[in-house]
Amino acid sequence: MLKKLVTGTVVSLMLSSAAYAERTLTFGMQDNEVSNIYKGAQAFAEKLNEISGGELSVELFPSSSLGDFKAMVAQVQAGELDMVMTGYPDMSYIIPELKLVGAPYVVDDFAHLEEIVAGPWGQEMAAKMNEQNIHLLDVWYYGTRQTTSNRAINSLDDMAGLRLRTPNVPFLIAFAENTGATPAPVAFAEVYLALQTNQVDAEENPLPTIEAMKFYEVQSHIAMTNHFIASGAMQIGTSTWDSLSDEEKGWIQEAIAHGGDVSDGLTFDAEAALVDTFKERGLTITEPDTAPFREAMKPYYDELEAEFGEGAIAKVRGR
Repeated sequence: MLKKLVTGTVVSLMLSSAAYAERTLTFGMQDNEVSNIYKGAQAFAEKLNEISGGELSVELFPSSSLGDFKAMVAQVQAGELDMVMTGYPDMSYIIPELKLVGAPYVVDDFAHLEEIVAGPWGQEMAAKMNEQNIHLLDVWYYGTRQTTSNRAINSLDDMAGLRLRTPNVPFLIAFAENTGATPAPVAFAEVYLALQTNQVDAEENPLPTIEAMKFYEVQSHIAMTNHFIASGAMQIGTSTWDSLSDEEKGWIQEAIAHGGDVSDGLTFDAEAALVDTFKERGLTITEPDTAPFREAMKPYYDELEAEFGEGAIAKVRGR
């Protein structure tokens, strides 16, 4: 009897220890379940569960179910939430220097952004994030913002007087102002109606967003202005990160890279296919020379360099 009791106690302790070893990470984001970012997050969760043998799992909280991105960042900083996805330049509200990487045409394409994030300036920003109790894991591709309108945009001159809807984001408002358009911040949920009723003439978003929100139904032209490379920053709280073993950190890095490959691939494929899809739907696609657009942003660059120092733009670009 005693032997059975001892054996049972040992088994119970072993089971308790195994249960204790399993850990579920919480991951909040604003994107919904049909987004490529969410699909990438699912791939991350599946990969992490696989390579950790179930020791680490992830519970996803999409669609701003835990609040907007600032609320979720605060939860991560406080150790109440393990992970959060925000736009990379969106973190400029706590790290002002990130406004530099958000400025239109500073980043050429996503490969360039990856170079920036991995380079000296990006590592400096990562250190600043750590000071804010945030550890940057990876940056995923969100899409390149283009401009839709109800008239052709063949050159910078065609932007003059255009009532361009932008988010209430300084660097995108600056894009409208500096290219000759009139910025019209409108809530995202109200953009379709604003276009339909001619409250605004145009808007700017990545092609997959234009498709998902059906803006193509109330716009006749898309100009490939390529003015902003949108990205998602995958972040984990430093309290969570520091509590992990080196092996567990390795699992997370491997899994987050896998999720990024999935999400990025879906977005690149969608962008490539959508150009033809929009043409088939009768929209006119134009490809204006973006060099004058970039030159038009110089006054805004000057404002940023007045804040962050002469040569700050070149330092970010690294080219």
